[in-house]
Amino acid sequence: MELSEHLQGILDTLPSKPGCYLMKNAAGAIIYVGKALNLRSRVRSYFHADNSHDHKTRRLVHEIANIEWILVGSELEALILEMNLIKKHRPKYNIRLKDDKRYPYIKIHWGEAYPKVTVTRLMTEDGARYFGPYTSAWAVYQTLDVLRRVFPYLSCDRVITGADKRACLYYDIHLCAAPCIGAIDQAGYRQMIADLQAFLNGHSEGIISRIQQEMENSSVAMKFEKAAALRDQLKAMQSIVERQKVVFSTDYLDSDVVAMARADNEACVQIFFIRGGKLIGREYFVLEGAEDAADSDVMAQFVKQFYTEAASVPQQVMLPQEIEEAKIIQEWMRSRRGGEKVEIFVPKNGQPHELVQMAAENAAETLQALRAQWQADTHKQEQALAELQTALQLGGPPNRIECYDISNTQGTASVGSMVVFTQGVPDKKLYRRFNVESVARPDDFASMEEVLTRRFRRWQAAQSAEASPGSKPDASFAFLPDLLIVDGGKGQLGRAVAVLEKYSLTEKVLVIGLAKQEEEIFVPHKSESLRLPRHSQGLYLVQRIRDEAHRSAITAHRKRRAKQGLASALDSIPGIGPAKRKSLLKHFGSVDKIREATVVELTAVPGITQGLAESVKASLE
Repeated sequence: MELSEHLQGILDTLPSKPGCYLMKNAAGAIIYVGKALNLRSRVRSYFHADNSHDHKTRRLVHEIANIEWILVGSELEALILEMNLIKKHRPKYNIRLKDDKRYPYIKIHWGEAYPKVTVTRLMTEDGARYFGPYTSAWAVYQTLDVLRRVFPYLSCDRVITGADKRACLYYDIHLCAAPCIGAIDQAGYRQMIADLQAFLNGHSEGIISRIQQEMENSSVAMKFEKAAALRDQLKAMQSIVERQKVVFSTDYLDSDVVAMARADNEACVQIFFIRGGKLIGREYFVLEGAEDAADSDVMAQFVKQFYTEAASVPQQVMLPQEIEEAKIIQEWMRSRRGGEKVEIFVPKNGQPHELVQMAAENAAETLQALRAQWQADTHKQEQALAELQTALQLGGPPNRIECYDISNTQGTASVGSMVVFTQGVPDKKLYRRFNVESVARPDDFASMEEVLTRRFRRWQAAQSAEASPGSKPDASFAFLPDLLIVDGGKGQLGRAVAVLEKYSLTEKVLVIGLAKQEEEIFVPHKSESLRLPRHSQGLYLVQRIRDEAHRSAITAHRKRRAKQGLASALDSIPGIGPAKRKSLLKHFGSVDKIREATVVELTAVPGITQGLAESVKASLE
């Protein structure tokens, strides 16, 4: 292919050193990240007239407009940098974990005197112990529901003194050990959480033996109530353990068993977690961008990306085939285990080989079920769009639908939400929220008019920007919707029509109003409302879009109202004016952080004296 002068100059100056390269398209988006021991040789190979390049690589090369590189000191550094760059930028030509949002983890808060157990989507270096990632938040909560009946951990924010007069309802229904009233001391509570952690790690034998002995000792000491409680706890534990399939002897290494199934451009990886000789759980992960890639390449990318996300690394990982970078990946995984050895291997026979085969069968069944679900969802979306096209007499299916809603409290902290659905699916990266500025009283009609005016003013500006070289308009505003929905009846619809007329868009954009009470659809210049069939996919889609806009507006309104409440609280403190209020907010960020700050920490903010800091503390406590 004929290269631009810019690209040829880059290829001529590439260093023959190890590093990572980032390929960008004409819009400046990173479309591929790779690594190489010799950057010059590897990157230049993409542009050789070589028929061995697969279709995906040829499409990649056709899009490349710019290339950047980062030099590193070793192959291990290149591996780590490549993984971090793929995770950060999610380039469309890389094989990557399908990850619309962060995966959930179970978190044990060991830094607290009485550790809680929560679900989080963010791992940090905070002394806590994490388990995961899991693909389903619902499954995580189900797991914790079961474990909490065995290990009744805290879920409230009380300061635990052991001297409270009453426990909460959770104590009465045996879902909290109630350290708040001294029903369990700190040592006993922390031991219970340690037992829960051991259970999550698959190591239950020692716990069961200890509780069995405690139960017998309580019975001998005629502490029958305690013995009965321990008996119930023991039964619950044993019911969990019975569901964990024993696959190896208990002295076998902790292992992950990984296998994969593929169909067309999709890949599904199944991973079995074996701890203490037992199969304690399994998860599946879907990979994007796997078309044209060899199985070994897909598997290598999964291993690297999964163990970047994983809360812990096992002693060994069993795979269905060899991967090219096994040695360097083992070295990296060993560093994640604190220097302990990690082995990646392909079992050839015996029970390990059977486990890999079983994981592959599970992956195939999961992928088949997912494909059936995706096809059913696609059919429903296509049906819904077709029904709306017919009912609203559109020239084509409304592939881009925008919906707007207003939320406020008696006219204060008013916020407008804009949600976007593309081909019947929420496109959350295009969502936007507007703080209403021109309306100081309860007037949803005027607020809607302001929000829509700002939206289409941005569209108008984007049209001008497209003519400017190097400009990159916001995709939320640069394109017109096929269908615009406002939450409300004829009043809201009238304001929306007025805005479209102002921008000469009434022939290009159909706007409808959706009245919640009877789910009536109001169309401009028609006196009679339209009602879609009660159980139609078109009505379900419109309701879902309207509910999503409502949820988004309420969420934004609550955040704005909370900020205004904080500002009001600070404004009432003598000596705190707009400048000092802004400094406090910028420094601490939230009312909780300001309230929790010490006098010394408050005085670190420019303009806050010792006296003012003491006033802030006294006013916010």
